[in-house]
Amino acid sequence: MKTFQKIRLVALLLLTALAAWATRSDPASTGYEFIPDMAHSVPYDAYAPNPVTRDGKTLQPPVAGTIARGGPLPFHYAATAEDAVRAGRELRNPFPPSPAVLARGQTVYQTFCAVCHGLRGAGDGPLIPKFPNPPSYTSARLLAMPDGQIFHVITRGSGMMPSYAGQIAPEDRWRAVAWVRALQAGALRGPVEVARK
Repeated sequence: MKTFQKIRLVALLLLTALAAWATRSDPASTGYEFIPDMAHSVPYDAYAPNPVTRDGKTLQPPVAGTIARGGPLPFHYAATAEDAVRAGRELRNPFPPSPAVLARGQTVYQTFCAVCHGLRGAGDGPLIPKFPNPPSYTSARLLAMPDGQIFHVITRGSGMMPSYAGQIAPEDRWRAVAWVRALQAGALRGPVEVARK
């Protein structure tokens, strides 16, 4: 074997031994850091001042229009008569009336609405002797009211009626609107069939 080949073989063995030593699997060792500023960045506490941001705060507010994950969608209508009419023009019930939708709507209605509006929507619920009667669902004004406007009334309230946005989920408000429509249709045509699951 020539001398040059021996030197190459020894150098190769030394490099292999050095690589094996450098890459040893010691759990306490972090290994070699080629760009240490990436591995050891400067952390900022949430409420600490921050010279990097424009307002000097580390914790930044969410971007305008951000919607919380899993939360309800924003309802951009104020508790005014004008916004109720606008909601009637712009909002559509996303739940077509089906037996399941009407069954849930009936449950929501009987839980939250029947106490004032009555089981059939005639404005004769058991709480009414203490308060003025709400209008019957068969009144001309309520028959002409769009679904979005009824949804707005449930969400924001109207007159003596309080807002039910905190008690009834938006999906269930729409289902209650479907049940109100079923009550209206039944009152005009005859008895209302109770939705069953």
